[in-house]
Parts: sequence; structure tokens; C-alpha cells
Amino acid sequence: WDETHFGKMGSYYINRTFFFDVHPPLGKMLIGLAGYLSGYDGTFPFQKPGDRYEQHNYMGMRGVRLYRLFCAFLGSCLVPFAYLTVLELSKSLPAALLAAFILIFDTGCITLSQYILLDPILMFFLMGAVLSMVKCNSCADRPFSASWWFWLSLTGVNLAGAMGVKFVGLFVVLFVGLNTISDLWDLLGDLSLSLVVFGKHLLARVLCLILLPLALYVTMFAVHFTVLNKSGPGDGFFSSAFQSQLIGNNLHNVSIPE
Repeated sequence: WDETHFGKMGSYYINRTFFFDVHPPLGKMLIGLAGYLSGYDGTFPFQKPGDRYEQHNYMGMRGVRLYRLFCAFLGSCLVPFAYLTVLELSKSLPAALLAAFILIFDTGCITLSQYILLDPILMFFLMGAVLSMVKCNSCADRPFSASWWFWLSLTGVNLAGAMGVKFVGLFVVLFVGLNTISDLWDLLGDLSLSLVVFGKHLLARVLCLILLPLALYVTMFAVHFTVLNKSGPGDGFFSSAFQSQLIGNNLHNVSIPE
């Protein structure tokens, strides 16, 4: 059922048709982009579960059998993410291999990753955020180095991605936030650091973990409203002034009093 739901929204992006959904737009935009880049023309109706795709090129949006495209590719990335995260935390190769094999043979993860769903995209950003945070923590002995800035910034990017797919991504934001508070508390208690250096640490985290994700999150919606410029099933959720900007709407280009 969800594949007919989000696959249809991918078609809306390809056709630039405005719609409304309870989830933020990033996941559906990426599904639409994957379909567009792989040659899908956005004409499949997605009316009910089980409808055959026939001649429609849907391979780019999900993986089927041996094909691992986009959703399936993102789902497969969870395995190395788990491996690298556990290896970094435990420094134990057997523990890292065990974590990777648990995901490789997890039926739920395999199933979720072969359909047009938001879940593999969400899990990709969730685990990406945790991996980036762990990698950044490993660079604590060389703060403000290129690798430290890279992993800190990548953590912020993944946080924006997680929140941009589903609001449940807020939980990884809270997780990273608690880790950041703990780090700053330890730095504040380090008497060898001056307040100026501590202030730099604080500003770096505000920049990469608050301002950068917020900027990316707002940009997602800017792209969303720019791409969807044609009248569609989501018009009625918005004001008359907004509807007047949608091509094909009854109010298009009509003068709307303030």
C-alpha cells in the first residue's frame, strides 16, 4: 500500500503537480528524482497495490530481484554503516562483523529496502548521522582539523536528511544533541582549555549541528514549492493567494486582495 502512496508522489514531482502530505518532502523528492533519472515518465497511476507496472520503467525507484537501485542501494548502505559504527565504538572486528551480518540477514530490512518507501531513505540518514557523530568523536584529539570539520558537518547534513524524510528523525537529533551536550560539558571542565577555545567549540557545533541542518531543511521546502508549480490534489490545503500561483488552478493569476 505504501508503495502506491509514495510512488504516486514521486510521479507528482516528475509532473510538477502540487500535492500535500504529512511528511516533509525530501524522501518523496529523492524518489521522484531517482525515477526521473532512470527514465520513468511519471505516468503510472499507482491506483491500488498489486497493479503491474508493465512497460513503465520503475527500476530506478526501487530494487527488484537482482536490481539494487536507489531505495535498495540506500538499504544496502546500512550494512557498512553498522560495521563502521560498531568498529569505531568497540575497536573489535568480530563485533563489527556480527553487527553487519545481523543486518545482512534481517528479513525486515531486506523487505523494506526493495520497495518504493520512505523507510530505507530514513534509515540511511539515521545511521549516517550516528556514524558521522561517532567518527567526529574519534577526532576529538585533533579538534578543528579537516577531518573533524568534515565529520561534524556531515553529521549536520545527515540530521537535516533524517528530519527532511520523516519527523521521527527528531529522535536522532535528540541523540546527537545529548552527545554534543556531553562533549561540551567535558570541554568546559577541562581547565587546560581557555574560554576562547571553548567558545570556538561551541560556535562550531552551533554552525554545523543547528544552523547548517536548519538551512538545508528550509532549502528542501524551497525546492519543493519551486518544483510543484502546477495545480493538483493539494491545492485545497492552502490559501487562495497561494493557489493563484499554481498553473491550471481556477485562481491562477487572479488578483487576490490582501
